[in-house]
Amino acid sequence: MKEGLIEVRPVQPVAPWLGGKRALSRRIASRISQIPHTRYVEPFIGMGGVFFRRPEKPKLEVINDVNRDVVTLFRILQRHYQQFLDVLKFQLYSRADFERLRATPADQLTDLERAARFLYLQKTGFGGRNQHFGVEYERPRWSLSKLEPMLEAVHERLDNVLIECLDFGACIERYDSRPGAMFYCDPPYWGHTDDYGKDIFAPDDFVRLRDLLAGLNGHFILSLNDRPEVRDLFAEFTIEEVSLHYGAGGGQRPARELIITGQ
Repeated sequence: MKEGLIEVRPVQPVAPWLGGKRALSRRIASRISQIPHTRYVEPFIGMGGVFFRRPEKPKLEVINDVNRDVVTLFRILQRHYQQFLDVLKFQLYSRADFERLRATPADQLTDLERAARFLYLQKTGFGGRNQHFGVEYERPRWSLSKLEPMLEAVHERLDNVLIECLDFGACIERYDSRPGAMFYCDPPYWGHTDDYGKDIFAPDDFVRLRDLLAGLNGHFILSLNDRPEVRDLFAEFTIEEVSLHYGAGGGQRPARELIITGQ
């Protein structure tokens, strides 16, 4: 463990996420720990597949996402944990409830209701998406008795974490004002920028991200799918190819991702 880092207990993310880093999280977390830093920043937190599995942290941690549902869930877990549990107690596990909640506009809900809706759809939707109701024959996807310990662990882990809802570029610029920052960037995969919603991340944003990373005062680790366009765009940095498997619904297929580093 590097000087200045504090040991913490890794916890599991509370819900699946499209492009989550379960297969790579241990490798990435180990690399993060080896880089001296005084603040840790994730501009694309998602469900925190790397953030929550890290065994060390600096004194300042920042998680950010432009997705308001993601940010609302973490803010509620951080600040209104008990009230959140009270809302979840009345949530039934059924296809009808899934369809009802999916059809309910998030902006018509309170923050507590919005966080509960988002978590429910992520947990019960197929493959970490919230488009189709998922069924597992071995166990239910929604069980508050099993979910509650995970929620409590995340609530405790979020203590003193700064939560932002900024454009990724604004987040990077704000927390790279002086040396000492460590950025882990997990943007949408190349060719899948619309998977997280329209107008959240555009193909041109990869160029903007590269230019920001090239001018950092601090350090960064970037993970992306292995595509020729990605290799060309980030050719000035160190690129490592990693083999792994993607899978949903019991299927597994071989794949390659890139771990890109600089500074």
